[in-house]
Amino acid sequence: MYDCNITESYFPAVGGLDVTPITIGDILRASAEQHGDIEALIELTPEGENARRWTYQELLADSEKLARALASRHEKGARIAVWAPNMPEWVLLEFAAAMAGVVLVTVNPAYQARELKFVLEQSRSEAIYFVNEFRGNPMGEIARKVCDELSQVTHRILLDDHDALFAGDADLPAVAADDPVQIQYTSGTTGFPKGALLHHTGLVINASHTLDRTLVKPGSKLLHNMPMFHTTGCAIMVLGAISHGATIFLASIFEPVAIIRAILREEADFYFGVPTMIIAVIEEVERAGIEIKSIRHVMSGGAMVAPELVRKSEKFLGAPVQIAYGQTEASPVITTTWQDDAIEDLTQTIGQPLPNVDVSIRNPQTNDVMALDQQGEICCRGYLVMTGYNDNPEATAAAIDKEGWLHTGDLGRMDSRGYIKITGRVKEMIIRGGENLFPAEIENAMLEHEAIIEVAVVGMPDEKWGEEVVCFMRAASTERPEPAALKAFIRERLSPQKTPAYWIYLDEWPLTGSGKIQKFKLVEALKRGEHDMRRAD
Repeated sequence: MYDCNITESYFPAVGGLDVTPITIGDILRASAEQHGDIEALIELTPEGENARRWTYQELLADSEKLARALASRHEKGARIAVWAPNMPEWVLLEFAAAMAGVVLVTVNPAYQARELKFVLEQSRSEAIYFVNEFRGNPMGEIARKVCDELSQVTHRILLDDHDALFAGDADLPAVAADDPVQIQYTSGTTGFPKGALLHHTGLVINASHTLDRTLVKPGSKLLHNMPMFHTTGCAIMVLGAISHGATIFLASIFEPVAIIRAILREEADFYFGVPTMIIAVIEEVERAGIEIKSIRHVMSGGAMVAPELVRKSEKFLGAPVQIAYGQTEASPVITTTWQDDAIEDLTQTIGQPLPNVDVSIRNPQTNDVMALDQQGEICCRGYLVMTGYNDNPEATAAAIDKEGWLHTGDLGRMDSRGYIKITGRVKEMIIRGGENLFPAEIENAMLEHEAIIEVAVVGMPDEKWGEEVVCFMRAASTERPEPAALKAFIRERLSPQKTPAYWIYLDEWPLTGSGKIQKFKLVEALKRGEHDMRRAD
């Protein structure tokens, strides 16, 4: 960890704010020169078996060939959408679009017609690169129907039609490191997404610095099952791995048995998954009585990570969970814990900032820096901040202030070492009887219960109190403590007004494509009366 002793909730950038500008094409060319014959990318089948593979030299050659094809049909700065699950062609298109100066618009393969149409229109995409079907979703049928209604979409190309995909050959334009390169749509845990416009340097440097914290090195084997349409999948897991000369084993879907099979066969040493994924892998390892010896690094983010999950990961996967915190608008990682952090920091904090990033905790009303250990909004500044929201200057101005600080909307506290604890969301605040309650504080306390593996706390409208606290939970096993026992547990840790009024067990969560719990859908289900509302009076 960084050895420091700050006096207010402001952690100045280690190494300063300046970084060397770099493009996505630069990092692939440099790695191909240095690691040419090392395998860069290996495709995994849904069963976890190896399929197609590329060395670094081969990945560069195919990416440049596809880039020249893109340049023959798209002007520099054009927006093109990729609508597909994890597949090697997605990776090739990511590098090729960057080399051709084209902005890649990433689209969740679970989207339906209305959602797809919104993204294509909002991003001003002139092309869609897609597959015909994925997990029962008739994507080809939907794409053709939607594009028939959008005259702006002049190219529709199937990713597995290589004759069409690689057709054309034109010179590549000059590409600058601060050029926009991707539009990533935010996950939408609280509503419909906005398109974050990201640039080359932000994505490349952030991915590299993030994997520096995990000690990934040339020859490391990364099991990649994170969705490619999200920054974690296409930036951290692809650009980060390529910058380190590692080998990517790319899974098309998340299937715990197949993931474990690939880890065991290939002796993979790095695994990244959101908590729901890691829980599923651990449960399968425990159920099957499997011993995993190769994993050296496990990283997670995108949702609250329970202390018990950190410990279980070390027991069953061979390494504790290293937490990464960030958001799409920050390319995406802002802070991480360190591999050798004490268990208290691994389980109770989101670590320290990455290099070259200013991080502060600021008063949401005045924008002043908070005193140490005082709650405020987590903000960051530096190379990682997005250019802005696509065609949405009002939202951009609300997110990035005049001094360049990105306001995350997350609440937290910073200690004298620069370690940060998440305490809530500005917009998820529950107002009960005039008191402000923050779900993350209640969630953190509930996650200390050994029988509870995942928690989501929301507010439900109430005539008397304004809002009541509702606690959704997923049990760690078949044991499901009664509400009275849960109430007693939480009252030992938090004041009475923070105690949930209702307790609801779920077997499955409504999730975004990147694995985050969609709290707004939980609230909608409550309003529709879909859950058994159990009190502990």
